[in-house]
Amino acid sequence: MRKISGSSHPKLLKMEEFFPESFRLDLKDERNAFFELVKEDQFWICKPSYSNQGRGIFLLKNPDAVTTLQAKFLSSEGDPPSKRVSCRDLPARIVQRAAWWRHALECPGRYIEQPLLLEGKKFDVRSYLLIACTAPYVLFFAQGYVRLTCANYDATSDDLTVHLTNQYVQKQHSQYSQLKDETVWRMEHFNRYVNEKFSQTNGLPQDWVFTVFTKRMQQIMLQCFLAAKHKLDRKLGYFDLIGCDFLVDENFKVWLLEMNANPALHTNLKVLRDIIPSIIYESL
Repeated sequence: MRKISGSSHPKLLKMEEFFPESFRLDLKDERNAFFELVKEDQFWICKPSYSNQGRGIFLLKNPDAVTTLQAKFLSSEGDPPSKRVSCRDLPARIVQRAAWWRHALECPGRYIEQPLLLEGKKFDVRSYLLIACTAPYVLFFAQGYVRLTCANYDATSDDLTVHLTNQYVQKQHSQYSQLKDETVWRMEHFNRYVNEKFSQTNGLPQDWVFTVFTKRMQQIMLQCFLAAKHKLDRKLGYFDLIGCDFLVDENFKVWLLEMNANPALHTNLKVLRDIIPSIIYESL
């Protein structure tokens, strides 16, 4: 693990530089802003705020899907007061501009590219932020691993196993049992692949994964921590291991997908058996 120091990452990023445009559906203002913004040629992902394993996630790929979702909220708002669901009881969901689709954003100057593919497959990177101490705060970064899909990427597919990389979703793929060990790469494997396939053609520095990419992940993690630390409990002995998921687009721009307060620590695959125990050991 590597200690994260605020002084080593002094520059603050704008949120749109690393986080896909998102709206909370349990907040009326944000919900209304989303339904006013969404256009026919846009694609969004809708997911619960407090869940894991890909449960409850679906895509909004056409106007009918958006209209159906909006109708559910309008119906709730139109109920008599005795039956009306308050905002706090509405599903805690967010809608997020899907980072795997190519299209111009309506907000100024931002454009989300298609994802970078590894051997034709969509992937993301799970790394870790350890809040080792809260009084004073002490933070560490740990390299994790790369998660790939079983099937080749197809932007038009309705199959979530093409778009979501977590193991719970990938287990739904018909060939998972044969391909499962190919769905997780070590970071060293990822680094070699980028060096061989992209360094020269894309003008990347050698070992981009362990230099530029790693520094960017740390910068984003630290900024998210600084934004939330005033809400964290501070007691002697408190610590937390947070799983942070990053996506790299075809222009090698790094996007934060989400931060998981309860990251999976399964060791059902060979690479995970090598990585997860050492993460836990170092954390403790």
